[in-house]
Amino acid sequence: MTQGQRPTVPRDEQPLTRMAAAAIAGENAVDVDGYRDYRGVPVIGAWQWLPEYGFGVTTEVEVAEAYRPLYILRAAFWSLFTLLVLCAVCVFVFMRIATRQRLFARRAVLEAKQLGQYHLDEKIGEGAMGVVYRAHHAMMQRATAVKLLSPEKTTGAAIARFEREVRLTSQLCHPNTIALYDFGRAPEGVFYYAMEYLDGIPLDELVTRHGALPEGRVIHILRKICGSQAEAHGIGLIHRDIKPANIMLNQRGGMVDVVKVLDFGLVKAVDAEREKTLTAAGALTRTPLYLSPEGIERLNEVDARSDLYTVGAVGYYLLTGSPVFDGDSIVEICMKQVHSEPTPPSECLETALASSVEALILMCLAKKPADRPQNAEVLEEALSVCAASAPWTREDAALWWQKTDKRLAVPPPRRRPTPAIST
Repeated sequence: MTQGQRPTVPRDEQPLTRMAAAAIAGENAVDVDGYRDYRGVPVIGAWQWLPEYGFGVTTEVEVAEAYRPLYILRAAFWSLFTLLVLCAVCVFVFMRIATRQRLFARRAVLEAKQLGQYHLDEKIGEGAMGVVYRAHHAMMQRATAVKLLSPEKTTGAAIARFEREVRLTSQLCHPNTIALYDFGRAPEGVFYYAMEYLDGIPLDELVTRHGALPEGRVIHILRKICGSQAEAHGIGLIHRDIKPANIMLNQRGGMVDVVKVLDFGLVKAVDAEREKTLTAAGALTRTPLYLSPEGIERLNEVDARSDLYTVGAVGYYLLTGSPVFDGDSIVEICMKQVHSEPTPPSECLETALASSVEALILMCLAKKPADRPQNAEVLEEALSVCAASAPWTREDAALWWQKTDKRLAVPPPRRRPTPAIST
């Protein structure tokens, strides 16, 4: 009717609307779904029959008019939501592009082989957190080892861990601990630190190429490791990753068999609550061959005596050419570390060893920390009075270095990969 149409049925014969029929029947109701009024227009309505007066009260509003504010609000909501989604997508794309550009810039630094005052010569190592290059200072021309945080791993947590490693290592100045020279960040965002360059041989490579070491030399090496650890433990730092690959034998300053302890990336600050999240976060690869029992079962409860266990494990490896425990899987090795007693080194070699040396190594490998030497000074003192069957003198060391050049040595035989564990 609102559009000019006229009904073909007389008014008195037309059916009642929903509102009229319900009201006459004495119903009280509200209809917000919509129905057609006598004009045929969709409306919503409410009505109430008043029996005491014999008539009803009703009201009707066209659906288009009643719901217009809702339609406007709904349109505004979806418009804003769509706009926010588009903005979020644009921000995400922009951040991806920016991150990729930063990554390209960091890779360009490595390709250019120039990092501030340091010129990178060649890559000499790579670990879970970064890459190590042999480098030299542009002004002093001094050979240096530069460790860079891998561009792909430059996250907030990785940077915090990297800076923590530098901060803790820089507190150490023992002659048997690798020295730290510099720390910085290139304009392209590459984090790095420079340390002394060691042109020596790691203990794992030494044993692989030349076999087990004589008792006297093992005592000499372990005493130097204890000296490095005594300083670290004295200021509340635990290395937690003492192993043959992290100990290097060198010739430096006219001296031979100079021991250097490396890689303090897993150092833990004792009783430092703020370090706990950094220690536990992320993934760090460590070999279970040199983990103490408590380092496997209660990683956050290790103390200095855990480092002494690993010193004993390193000594066992140097004496026998084999780790304390071996196995076909990480789980098997870890179970042996926790529950099995080590075979005495003399039985592995089937030759006699000085009883004091063997007893001290086995004491370090005790399952309970209380049964081990209680600090690095005690262990170093005990080593100093051990009577080796063949003492290792400076002349012996000089003769060995004269006859041996690791760069001319034959390539090491292929070995079964050592299982690694992530903590």
